[in-house]
Amino acid sequence: MNRRDALHMTALGAIAAAGGYGLGRPRAGNDNHPEAEAHGAPAREARLAGPDRAEILMLVYPRFTALDLVGPQHVFSLLGPEYRTRLVWKDTAEVISDTGIPFRPTQTFDETTESPEVLFVPGGTDGTLAVMEDPEVLGFLASRGAKARYVTSVCTGSLVLAAAGLLLDRRATTHWLAMESLASFGVQSVRERVVIDGNRITGAGVTAGIDFAVTLAATLKDDAYARGIQLMMEYDPAPPFGTVTPESADPKIVGMLRAMVVEFNRNVEAVAGRQATAKPSVDPRAED
Repeated sequence: MNRRDALHMTALGAIAAAGGYGLGRPRAGNDNHPEAEAHGAPAREARLAGPDRAEILMLVYPRFTALDLVGPQHVFSLLGPEYRTRLVWKDTAEVISDTGIPFRPTQTFDETTESPEVLFVPGGTDGTLAVMEDPEVLGFLASRGAKARYVTSVCTGSLVLAAAGLLLDRRATTHWLAMESLASFGVQSVRERVVIDGNRITGAGVTAGIDFAVTLAATLKDDAYARGIQLMMEYDPAPPFGTVTPESADPKIVGMLRAMVVEFNRNVEAVAGRQATAKPSVDPRAED
C-alpha cells in the first residue's frame, strides 16, 4: 500500500467513525433529503446485498471545465468501497479540458452499466455546445439517465442534460450566466446553489460542484457521513473578497461577464430552438 492509499483508507475510516458505523454497512435513509432519498431505497438494499459496487458515471468530453468534475469526484472518492467512479467517453483516448488539463476516460459508453447509481455531467462553454448536438452523447445520456438512480450535473452540464430530454418541466439550476438559456429548453430554472427535483440533482456554477456532491453524499449515506467528508476536505469557504452574487457585485463587472457569454447563450438558445419540435429522449413525466 502506498502513502496515498494509506491516507485514503485513514480518511475513510475517520469518516465512517464520525457516522458511527462501518463503511461496508452505511446507514439507510436521510431525514434532510427525503425527496431524493425516496427514489432509491429498494435499489439501495438490493445493491448492498449483491456483489457489485454501485457505479457513478462521470462524463468527460473535450473542453469541459475541469473543476466542475474534480470537486465532485473527490467527494465521491470518499463514499466508501461500495461505490466505484468511472470517467466515461466515447473511447479511452485522452480528453483535454478547457484549461488544458488532460483526463483519461476509464470506460467507453458501451462498457458502462445500463443502470448507474449516479449519472453526472460537468459543464463548459464551446465543448458543451458541441456535445449538446452530438447524437452519440445525447443517446448515451438518455439511455443511462432513464435507469440511473440519480441524474446530476454541475454548471452548464445541466444544459447537456436538458438537450438530452432529461430535464423537461423539471426544476434545475446552472451557472448564473446561463439561467435564461436553460429555461429555453422547457426547464424551470432556479437560482439556487443546489436544486433537487425528484432524482434530478443539479449544481450551480463551477465551485457549487462541491456543494452538490456533499448534498448527494448525504443522500447516498447520511448527514453525519457528509459532515465527515466536509471536515476531511476542510470545506469551509472563505472567499478573499467575501461572498459575491450578481446582485451584490459591481454592476460593471456583471456587465462585462454578461457581455462575454452573449454568443454562447445565443448558440445555446439556437440549439434549443432546433430541438423544440423533437420528441424528448426521455418522458420527463414518467415515474422516477
